[in-house]
Amino acid sequence: MSNPRNSDTKPPCLPRNGLVKIPTQPNGLGSASITKGTPAVKNRLCQPSSVPAILSPALAHHSDLPIPSLASPLSLATLAGVSSPPGASLVGLNTSEGLDQPSPERLPGSPSERQLAVDEKILNRLFWYFSACEKCVLAQVCKAWRRVLYQPKFWVGLTPVLHTKELYNILPGGEKEFVSLQGFAIRGFDGFCLVGVSDLDICEFIDNYPLSKKGVKSMSLKRSTITDAGLEVMLEQMQGVVRLELSGCNDFTEAGLWSSLNARITALSVSDCINVADDAIAAISQLLPNLTELNLQAYHVTDTALAYFTAKQGYTTHTLRLNSCWEITNHGVVNMVHSLPNLSILSLSGCSKVTDDGVELVAENLRKLRSLDLSWCPRITDMALEYIACDLHKLEELVLDRCVRITDTGLSYLSTMSSLRSLYLRWCCQVQDFGLKHLLSMGSLRLLSLAGCPLLTTTGLSGLVQLQDLEELELTNCPGATPELFKYFSQHLPCCMVIE
Repeated sequence: MSNPRNSDTKPPCLPRNGLVKIPTQPNGLGSASITKGTPAVKNRLCQPSSVPAILSPALAHHSDLPIPSLASPLSLATLAGVSSPPGASLVGLNTSEGLDQPSPERLPGSPSERQLAVDEKILNRLFWYFSACEKCVLAQVCKAWRRVLYQPKFWVGLTPVLHTKELYNILPGGEKEFVSLQGFAIRGFDGFCLVGVSDLDICEFIDNYPLSKKGVKSMSLKRSTITDAGLEVMLEQMQGVVRLELSGCNDFTEAGLWSSLNARITALSVSDCINVADDAIAAISQLLPNLTELNLQAYHVTDTALAYFTAKQGYTTHTLRLNSCWEITNHGVVNMVHSLPNLSILSLSGCSKVTDDGVELVAENLRKLRSLDLSWCPRITDMALEYIACDLHKLEELVLDRCVRITDTGLSYLSTMSSLRSLYLRWCCQVQDFGLKHLLSMGSLRLLSLAGCPLLTTTGLSGLVQLQDLEELELTNCPGATPELFKYFSQHLPCCMVIE
């Protein structure tokens, strides 16, 4: 068990895009990370825990209690709940061993205090107050704590992220040995993200993770060299996978999708894979009749591909994200709205050829939309916002980041939307104070982002205190956001998280 670090040590993790990085330890141990499942928890992941005062002062502050510092770096071994001996290149994830873990009899304080510190009813409630990184450390305190913390309920919504080097132990003779993943299995992880892996690494993972054949529901491969053969083996062996993500994988081809995609897959994400084009969408449409969610980022997909979806998918598919699909035009939007009429979530972020006419098609035909992302669509103007306000009465989230032609007039149209809860206007360079006045009547608004809007002044922003139900306000890189303004918000919007 490592000694607690000084109080000035930097925190072990910084939240970024839902990822919590566990830094490399000084002794050369590998690193690991975990992803959170919900944005609300993600924002608070590394915030100080609000832990109730259940433990007595004698236990909470006793210097002999070997509780590791929550600011200590965490290795992959730590994530599995075992201590790392000095000099080890990578410790296997053996959950039956622990170094220097005190028994309840060795804890300081009176017998009643010691009993309180290991009371499972108390611990089961107490540990909910800690972040994922803190739970990894607390699992090392003693076997009683680890036994409680290793219950799957404490790890729901977390996805372990494992890099290639973290999957192997280097033996004294230089040979590589695949690590034990038993610690992950005990906690019931049903999703993994593997980074930089090959076909062989995936086969080793399948052979060594006890839940791989039936218990893994979600697999994500990033920046990996998986080929068509590896993809086929993985989906054939891992019969439980229903969610698949392929990001930055440039060695598989469209033929690999045709040979490996299985009808049980309901959610598919493909991004930054150079061999993905229209024929890949044809494979998806033909082989995935139960598809509910498709996230696609492909530079070579054209309007034709959006006409491939079948009537079955038109009924089941509710989420479509087309990010930076540069070749998609209004003609593709026509194909999409007729093929997938039941969409509730749509992103056309970075589809720079889509114009107001395309948005009009969306608004007239996809009346069930609850979330619409038009960020980085430079041809969108105020007219598109009028179409949205007139027809999308169920819309709860609208993203207009970098829509540089949006003006105060467009905001006046949005002010009539009684269902809108989240509005993103990051770097909308023509929005001014007058436009903000239109938003003050939107009582349903809970989240507002004005980051990077250069024309907003302190006077205009101060009027936002009228939105008393606002829960989050983002003013990053906003010139009008002054220290005095933030103090003013803290006094008049006490329940709102203001992001500076």
